[in-house]
Amino acid sequence: MSTCNLNVNGSAVSAEIQPRTHLADFLREKLNLTGTHLGCEHGVCGACTLLVDGVPTRSCITFALACQQAEVTTIEGLDDDEITRELRAAFTREHGLQCGYCTPGMVVSARDVVLRMQDPSERDIRVAMSGNLCRCTGYVGIVRAIQSVIADRRGRGIAAIPNGNRTRLGPSGSGNATAVAAASVRPKANVASTAKTAEAPSAAAASLRDTSWKPQTTFTQSFTVGHPVDDVWNFFSDIGAVAACLPGASLAGEPVNGHVDGQIKIKVGPISAEFQGIADVTRDDATRTGTIVGAGKDKRSNSSTRGMIGYAVKPGDVENQTRVDLSIGFTLTGALAQFSRSGLIQDVAGRIIAVFVQNLETRLSHRSGGGEGEPAMVREFDAGALMRSMALGYVRRALRWLLRRS
Repeated sequence: MSTCNLNVNGSAVSAEIQPRTHLADFLREKLNLTGTHLGCEHGVCGACTLLVDGVPTRSCITFALACQQAEVTTIEGLDDDEITRELRAAFTREHGLQCGYCTPGMVVSARDVVLRMQDPSERDIRVAMSGNLCRCTGYVGIVRAIQSVIADRRGRGIAAIPNGNRTRLGPSGSGNATAVAAASVRPKANVASTAKTAEAPSAAAASLRDTSWKPQTTFTQSFTVGHPVDDVWNFFSDIGAVAACLPGASLAGEPVNGHVDGQIKIKVGPISAEFQGIADVTRDDATRTGTIVGAGKDKRSNSSTRGMIGYAVKPGDVENQTRVDLSIGFTLTGALAQFSRSGLIQDVAGRIIAVFVQNLETRLSHRSGGGEGEPAMVREFDAGALMRSMALGYVRRALRWLLRRS
């Protein structure tokens, strides 16, 4: 056991705890400050956000002992805070909360935005708040609430505080231990950032060379197109044309010996990612089968993925019809890993494949008809339809559950 000494909501607190105790658990279990909510417990959802020395902090992944002597402010400690009072009223007025589970962490992060951003655009606010997830509101009311508080405060002549009075580098609370000169830390941070950017392509290449890799999630999909099997198989040999059929995908140059560099953009509701990476494509004309092995990274969320798609092109059940069987395996790490549940991924994959098939049919018909130029195709994935279908599915399951009970 170790002694943890903190200043929580203006009061000195001391307790004996295990070194592995996280700050959120300490506050909830030792001090009964249950306004700090636990969601993912991986530092992703933002429900546990509070202030350590005035800086928003993920308390579910912060050790309490790492914050020795720090000033900790939970949502309970912001009852009389001017910005928080204005945000509470704005959230109510703009319908910025529903179930309320994310609200304490959302308000803490929103307070930081109001405090340090002078005149942010809607996009600036969405980016700043992207570390706090809400499964109810759709974020529109939350963004409007923050915008209205900023506009009101700036209209009253209250300017933003640059950097929110932050003067330290390093993890929240770390400034209370042995001091480290900021000047000596800054260059290292910049060098590390530059090195990470430069090493991204080589990291993806190294990932592809890892022969011991096994996918975390696997599933199968099939689809049919109304064109002869030879036409479909020959079309699949054109990597650029295939990529053009995949919504959000683009190549960074011409493929060389089955090796390709490119990117794919995915947006589902408030979640957006742009994975840049590489892929190797192999084909077997004798069996009409192929394999695509790729790896990529989204710099914004620092999430990485590696995947493998196997496909087999076969004659369909009717003449001039082709069936394509897919086997898909992938691993997703980083902040976006929480969205890798098989059910959600299969739903997203199914809808992306549906758009791909629609574009494939358009391309093949354009080619067989001798058309010139580029045919009109769907370039972006309709995330709204996915969210509506998921909501409808939830309602249906709830109704079935209620009917069984009655």
